[in-house]
Formats: sequence, C-alpha cells, structure tokens
Amino acid sequence: MFQRRTTAPGMLLAVALAFLPVAMFGGAELFSAGASDKYPLSAQGAAELDAARSYEHVKKLVEIGPRPPGSEAIKKAQEYIGNELKSYGLKVIEDDFQAQTTRGTVGMKNIIGELSGQRSEIVLIAGHYDTKLQRGFVGANDGGSSTAAVLEMARVLAKTRPEYTVWFVFFDGEEAFVDWSANNGMDNTYGSRHMASKLTGDGTLRRVKAMVLVDMIGDKNLDLLRDDESTPWMVNAIWKTARELGQTKHFLEAEGGYSDDHIPFKGAGVPVVDLIDFNYGPSNQYWHTNEDTLDKISGESIKIVGDVVIASLPEIFKQLNARSGKH
Repeated sequence: MFQRRTTAPGMLLAVALAFLPVAMFGGAELFSAGASDKYPLSAQGAAELDAARSYEHVKKLVEIGPRPPGSEAIKKAQEYIGNELKSYGLKVIEDDFQAQTTRGTVGMKNIIGELSGQRSEIVLIAGHYDTKLQRGFVGANDGGSSTAAVLEMARVLAKTRPEYTVWFVFFDGEEAFVDWSANNGMDNTYGSRHMASKLTGDGTLRRVKAMVLVDMIGDKNLDLLRDDESTPWMVNAIWKTARELGQTKHFLEAEGGYSDDHIPFKGAGVPVVDLIDFNYGPSNQYWHTNEDTLDKISGESIKIVGDVVIASLPEIFKQLNARSGKH
C-alpha cells in the first residue's frame, strides 16, 4: 500500500494505494562551468530553477490532455520532452519497450537526457511523465510536475560539467492500468522496473551510484515527508540542504513510507531518495481525480524542490566518494 506513516504529534495517518516494483556549493570542485558560462548561483549558493518555466512546462503538458501509456497524446509529450532536452544540448536516449500489462501488451518509452560528467559513474534524477488511465485526467501534479522539475533541473545543470555523469530520466508507465494490486501487485512502475532490469542485464547498473526521484511536487501547499523507504543518508543529505536553504516549511521532519519508481532501483542496491508530496488538497482529495488540474499547482513549488535537489548534489557526490574510497 502507498502509505504515509507520520511520526509528528497530532498528524493523521493517510493511507492510499501503492506503487510497486555542500547543500551550499562550498565544494566548487564538484562542478565545473563551461569556458564561457559561470555556474549559476543564487544568493544562497544554490542553482536556481525558473518558476515560470516550470509552470509553463506543466501547462503545455496539460494542454495535450490525458497522457496514458500507449496513447497518441503521450507521443506528443515524448516529443516535447525530447525536443526540450536537445535544446539544452543534452544527448537524448530513447528506450522503447513492450510492457506486459493488465490491459495486454502496451508500447512504452523511457527517455533519458545524458549530461556527461568528469566520471562515467551515473547519478539519476528522475520522474514519471505518464498519467493515469482515466477519462478527463490531465495530471497537472501527478505526472506534470515531475516532468517539469526534471526538465528544469536538466536545463540548469546542462550549463555545467558535474563530477558524476547525470541522467535525467523520464519514466513511462508509472501509473496502474487497473489497480495497484492487480497482476500480482505488478500493475504499475512499468518503466522503472524495465529500466532497472535492463541496466542490470547489460551491466550498466554497476555505474549507477544514486537516484533522486521526484513525484507530485507541484502542490501549492508543498509539504514533503522523509520517506522511510529511501536510503537514510540520501534523505539526510536532501533535508540538510533544505534546512540550510531555509526550506523547513516544505521539507518536514515527519516520516512517510512510500513505494514509487525508486523501489526497483533500491531493490537492485542503488542508494535512492523519493521526494513526493502525498498530501494533495484537503484530505488528499485531488489525487487521482479529475481535479488534478493546472490551478492546483505552483511553479514556485517545483522550483523549491529542484533548487534543493541541485544544491544537494555536492553532498551526495561527497558521500558517494567517501563510500567508494574516491577522493
């Protein structure tokens, strides 16, 4: 089950359906700017996303309409994502595959924007871009906000050469076709399960050292819990950065337990962290309903999450180096 298990006094336990299977840039050596571009820093020392751009990405996706896997509409979303990544100068990798779903075989596509780093080891920054198979469901937050966040982080980081190679990953097939518990509990996370399996099979997973996942982070009332299904040191790195950037209002100390697109990678031994605001509207009333519309989301919320993630990368790289003995 997709659960929130809160530990803060007086908070309510919210349960819903499940998915399956520094902070300041003090360490300048972790990033290097291009010959003519200085790495963009805010007054606090963190890279800045653009809230208006973030909102515009969601708007364009919502205008396409419902975007479930295998639909003509999702092809338009795929084209939009690919064109954006190319415009940032990133290498685009399209991973087409056939998913065996509760609705039969469905063609799906994961999309990767690759930013070469100083090392070949990879850190994933990921989100899903599909929407729930439901007439009229446009997924402004659930599918739209994660896509916008990953695109904006890609645009900002494309101006740099980070220590680790970064893959900006857009997963297809995160949503269930029928029910999260259908097909022996495997009617969901098709894209992430496929990618984890494929990278394991071809040996690439050995290069994947960490994963940051964002999902449903566009809510105007942004409040993120510490996911206890994530790797503790990854969660600590993100929350430490959020504190230093003054974002404790949005990054809460209470805990929630979530299954999402990070679980297949966690199962494969990759350190992971999931940033998800599963408190969408009063009593979570907008989640998986046709009320998940553009007026419920904020570009500023997307910016806050993206800024914290980017500002956390030096600490994440530092931790990875310490754990691997690299300096």
